[in-house]
Amino acid sequence: MAITDTLFSAAKAAMEKAYAPYSRFPVGAAILAEDGRVHAGCNIEVVSFPEGWCAETTAIGHMVMGGGGRIAEVAVVAEKLVACSPCGGCRQRLAEFSTAETKVHLCDATTGVVETVTMADLLPYAFDTDALDDSLAEAGDAGQL
Repeated sequence: MAITDTLFSAAKAAMEKAYAPYSRFPVGAAILAEDGRVHAGCNIEVVSFPEGWCAETTAIGHMVMGGGGRIAEVAVVAEKLVACSPCGGCRQRLAEFSTAETKVHLCDATTGVVETVTMADLLPYAFDTDALDDSLAEAGDAGQL
């Protein structure tokens, strides 16, 4: 089985566990870490909408709890979209653990991968640690640390 099929299957299985009683918009995500392990997650809503968390966030949490690492690829699927793209917040969260070249597979719940893009495609001006390092260095030079 190709890795994209494995990720799609894991994301779809996670989507089926989503707790989405308010939006009725179940989403699943699966991350392939650089060490070869797959970590999946679903969206989980709470009555204090929008204080729940997204599928990508849950999957990242599972990856971190499993020992961390970097994201090699990710798949996202929603029951009601042909190609589910991560929301803005999740794009930044994924970018934290990815590179610009990390593949993001946008999936349809029935047919699987519809389109594959990179993190750079999804978040071309990501706030990254390089920007943070520069800001910290400048603050230190100015005596602000």
